[in-house]
Amino acid sequence: MRRTMSFLLTSALLSVLAVVSSSSSAALAARSELDVAPHLGYATFEHPGVLESGSQLDLARARVRAGKEPWKSAYSQMRRSSYASLTWITYPRADVDCGSRSVPDHGCKDETNAAMGAYTDALIWYVSGDHRYAAKAIQHMDRWARVIRTHTNKNARLQTGWAGDMWARAAEIMRYSNAGWSSASIQRVAGMLRTVYLPTLLKGALTANGNWELIMTDAAIGISVFRDDHTSFDRAIALWRRRVPAYFYLTSDGPLPNSPGGAIEGRAAIVKYWQGQSRFVNGLSQETCRDFLHAGWGLDAATHTAETARIQGVDLYGEERDRLTKAMEFHATYQNGAKVPAWLCGGKLNLGLGDVLEVGYNEYHNRLGIPLPQSKILIDRTRPSGADYFLAWESLTHSAGRLLLP
Repeated sequence: MRRTMSFLLTSALLSVLAVVSSSSSAALAARSELDVAPHLGYATFEHPGVLESGSQLDLARARVRAGKEPWKSAYSQMRRSSYASLTWITYPRADVDCGSRSVPDHGCKDETNAAMGAYTDALIWYVSGDHRYAAKAIQHMDRWARVIRTHTNKNARLQTGWAGDMWARAAEIMRYSNAGWSSASIQRVAGMLRTVYLPTLLKGALTANGNWELIMTDAAIGISVFRDDHTSFDRAIALWRRRVPAYFYLTSDGPLPNSPGGAIEGRAAIVKYWQGQSRFVNGLSQETCRDFLHAGWGLDAATHTAETARIQGVDLYGEERDRLTKAMEFHATYQNGAKVPAWLCGGKLNLGLGDVLEVGYNEYHNRLGIPLPQSKILIDRTRPSGADYFLAWESLTHSAGRLLLP
C-alpha cells in the first residue's frame, strides 16, 4: 500500500471542498454535459482499493479469526455458498447475449456467477490463506479473459456492470495479496476489462432507470483503479456526480428532481420518469415507486462508488451526505413497516430493499457518527448480508468503520 505526500494533501483539500459543495440544480446544470475536471490530483492509487482497502480486509480477517460477530457469521455464510465451491467449472462464452430481464440468457448467469465466484474465492483466500481458493479465483477470471469478446442485446450495459463490478473486486484482491497470480494472466484480465467492459461502462445509460448507470459507474471506477487508469477514474467520478443528484431527491433541488439530461426535461417527462410520482420529498428515489429492489440497487451502487473514491482520496460521500443519508433512512423506514401514505406511489409500495445499507451505514454512522436509526434497525434484522448480482458479503467487509480508515 502506498501514499504520497501529494496524495495526502489532495485528500485533505477535497475533503474541505466537499463540505461546501452544493447539490443544487444550478450545480447539476453546470456539470450536465459530463465535463471531466482536470486530473484530480492523486499521485498514485491505493492498492488494494476497490471497495475495500487493505486495512478493511485485514480487519475482517482478524475479526473472523477471533470469532467476532458479525464477521464470523458472515464468513461462515460465504464459505457455505455455492459460489465458494472448489469443484465448480465455469464455461465462458465469446458473446454474452442478455435480453430484457436476461431473456434470452446466453451466458448471462454463467458470467455473473463466475465473477461472483471469483470475488468470493478471493475473499476466502484473503481471510483463510488457503491457496486453493486463490487458484480458483484466478481460474474463473483467466478462463473468461481468454474467451469473452462482447455483450449484446437489451441488457448488455447492465450485464457489463454486474459482472464488471465483481471482476474488478476479485482482480484487485488477487493482484495485491501475494496470491501467485502470473503476470501473463493479470495482463489478460486487465485487457479483458479494458476492451470488453470499460468502453461500454463509460458511455453511461442516460435515459435508462438510474440503477443502470450507478451500477455501471461502480464497475467503471473499480476497473479504473485495478488498471491504474486515472482518466477513466475521473470520468467515472463525473458520471457519479451527474447521476446521484438526479436519482435521489432533496427539497433543495426545487419543486422537481434534477434531470439526468437527454429528453427527460420538464414536469411531465420527469414525473413519468419517476414512475408517475408527482410529490417529491427528501430521500425519494427515481425508482422508489417502481420497487424497492431497484431503488436499493441504485443506493448501494452509489455508496460502492463513493467507498472506492474515499479509499483513493476523493470525498464523494461528503459531497452528497444529505442526499444519501436521507435516501437510506427514507427507504429503511418503509421497509421496517411504516404506514405508506396515500400520496406515495398511490399508497402502495413494492418492498424488498435487500442487503444494501451496510456500506453507507459504515461510512455515515460508524465513521462519522451520524444517527441513522431506521437503517440500523434494518441492518440488525437482516445481517449477515448475502450475495446477488453485484452485492456481496458486505457484513463481512463493511461492519466497523472507525478502525478502517487508512
